[in-house]
Amino acid sequence: MNRQEVLDQARDGFASLNVSEETRATALANLADWLGRDKFEGLVPAGRADYKPLLAWIVKAGKFDLLLDSFYRVMPFGTGGRRGPVGIGPNRINPFTIATSVQGHGVYLRKRFGEGAALKVVVAYDVRRYADLRQLYSSGETNPMKGFSSKDFAHISTAVYCAGGVEVYLLPDERNDYISTPELSFLIRRFNAHGGLNVSASHNHPDDNGGKFYNNRGGQEIPPYDEQMVRIVEGIKAVDIMPYNDALQSGLVRSITPEDRKAYVDLNLGLRLGGGTGGATIVYTPLHGTGRNTVGACLKAMGFAEGKQFFTVESQKEYRGDFANVKFRTPNPEVPESLESAIEVAENVGADLILATDPDADRIGGAVPWLGDYVIVNGNEIAAILTRYRLESLQRVDKLPPRPLVLKTQVTTELMARIAKTFGASVIGDLLVGFKYVGDVIDHLEREGCFGNIKAKPSDFIVAAEESHGLLVTPEIRDKDAAGAAVVLSELAAELKESGRTIYEYLIDTYKRYGYFRSMLRSTVMQGAAGTAAMKEIQQRLRTDPPKQVAGLKVESVNDYWDTAKWGDFKSETDRGARNFITFQFEGSLKVSIRPSGTEPKNKVYIEMGTEPLGADVSDEQFMGKKRQVDEEVQQFSDAFMKVMLDIINIEMPDYSYRISDLVPLDSKQHFGATFIPQLEFRARKLSKGECDREELNRWIDSELRGYGPDARLLVASAFRAYLDSVRNRDPSDAAVLDLASSVFFS
Repeated sequence: MNRQEVLDQARDGFASLNVSEETRATALANLADWLGRDKFEGLVPAGRADYKPLLAWIVKAGKFDLLLDSFYRVMPFGTGGRRGPVGIGPNRINPFTIATSVQGHGVYLRKRFGEGAALKVVVAYDVRRYADLRQLYSSGETNPMKGFSSKDFAHISTAVYCAGGVEVYLLPDERNDYISTPELSFLIRRFNAHGGLNVSASHNHPDDNGGKFYNNRGGQEIPPYDEQMVRIVEGIKAVDIMPYNDALQSGLVRSITPEDRKAYVDLNLGLRLGGGTGGATIVYTPLHGTGRNTVGACLKAMGFAEGKQFFTVESQKEYRGDFANVKFRTPNPEVPESLESAIEVAENVGADLILATDPDADRIGGAVPWLGDYVIVNGNEIAAILTRYRLESLQRVDKLPPRPLVLKTQVTTELMARIAKTFGASVIGDLLVGFKYVGDVIDHLEREGCFGNIKAKPSDFIVAAEESHGLLVTPEIRDKDAAGAAVVLSELAAELKESGRTIYEYLIDTYKRYGYFRSMLRSTVMQGAAGTAAMKEIQQRLRTDPPKQVAGLKVESVNDYWDTAKWGDFKSETDRGARNFITFQFEGSLKVSIRPSGTEPKNKVYIEMGTEPLGADVSDEQFMGKKRQVDEEVQQFSDAFMKVMLDIINIEMPDYSYRISDLVPLDSKQHFGATFIPQLEFRARKLSKGECDREELNRWIDSELRGYGPDARLLVASAFRAYLDSVRNRDPSDAAVLDLASSVFFS
């Protein structure tokens, strides 16, 4: 197909999609631009640069939704950079979108520090290597992005920086190694660099990638400065680049040394207040990512003997960008299933603590033993544990600063604030979502000795947290850091081991003393241009016509961060985006916050209900009874609130579909109730009559669920069980047939 044929067929295909005419026109104009000029020229070797045959194949295959989503916009900057699916087009991560981002960052740095400044940056990258695991493209058509790694993008970035005369600190090519996000923050400050870049998509799907940009303080720019960079990047139409080998010979590339890496580890080791390991045993998984250089190195240096007190999950130890041995291929410690392999190891060695980090090792998750099993601790619980223990232990050794300060985002548990205030600590607890706002507070303390009406120094800082497993326990780093949190949690595990207690017992005691808080994160993944429009519609309706009650609970107040009378004028469009955030306070001490994600195609709903302190002398049985009651109330409320949201965009689903993992896109959740279940019922009856066999049904199930994601049966398992329960209550005779299908489903 020639260029005009591709455009003509794309125009006809776009006309069939339920999007605005403006969206169609923009996508077609961008497609014409990419077909008319080779956007990869000079960025990649000539042999792997031609993407036009792949675009022609997309058109021939009728994948117009994929084509539209790839071209309807230029991928926006989210929280400090671009992150999203790898592919062809301006709304995909590829050599052009990364290189233009880097070019824009260089221009921004020149404007910020002066044309004559001898600029230097630090470039890091994670383990990713694109493999089209989503199977969006033809396996028979040449895909120039196939096999493209984060390291490849980092080399392109280095060549762009050097072409602009910017000095780059980079790992030597011969080292098969990677640098975590918190290390990048540390190294920027160590080298007195003007900024930095990490090529990473954090915990996203393996087919995603991105570029995350940092300022000279080791954090990310906040409004209005991030807006200035965004505007510059948006204006970049061409890239200045030199061959990568020429960049290496230019004298502008400096090596990050083992001594530099050790300095980061030593910083985190300095957080220890005691010594020894107390006989505690720790299991750790880097989930195929960079954390073995950080968390792993710290734990070994603390004295946890490898193979005796410290065990790394071997199946997830290898650097792998496909995250092959992680459930759902989702290397996110927020997802309980990502810890399954670590729990198996822990059961074998009797571990006192399980730790897990995402690929760029800034988030940390874990599990702890209790009553013969291992219990996952979520991000809010880790935040509460660290807050209490850090304040207690510093006070115990008489090192608690005179003006202790605790930081948290608006959606992080209020339990942190309740604990902190009992120690006389100040709390800044209404920060917008994004750890860059934590970094900004510490910057203000360093430069001005205050933040708002809070007077403090960086040395007064105790802990900062966001609910999504982001923690910081040192002011010397300006982003979340799993290694520091791991050091403190390991020291707590060692201390408790010596007294015959566990971390979960410590958490229960915390809940008894300060109140039980149940937090829940829900989300709806809505992909493509239509999904983006739906997210906007939901947010706008909740803003202009908020519900009066949900699940029988009345709304007592609504806090809209777009309310300029309360929160001030917008500093920039990026500030407007960050403040696209609404909080509902319901009766019964229940708070709900909703915002669209800045890095993924989903809206996020944060729900928390808290109780008054029950008292340290309350029995475990009484506490667990109260806990079960609150947990059930929050679960039922979360389903009801999700229904309110989906009703705005005229989507109805059976109740059991709400039990599908929130990792699954909304259109697949709809398919489950509307198509999969009716078809399964039909085929189950055929199976009961001997008109098909189990293997045939097995193949059909896998085929129908393929688009839901890796390990699809597990993603829908809870929903399937809920569906079976509803059938048993409705018609026991049908249930007998479906139990037969269930035996196939779970085989």
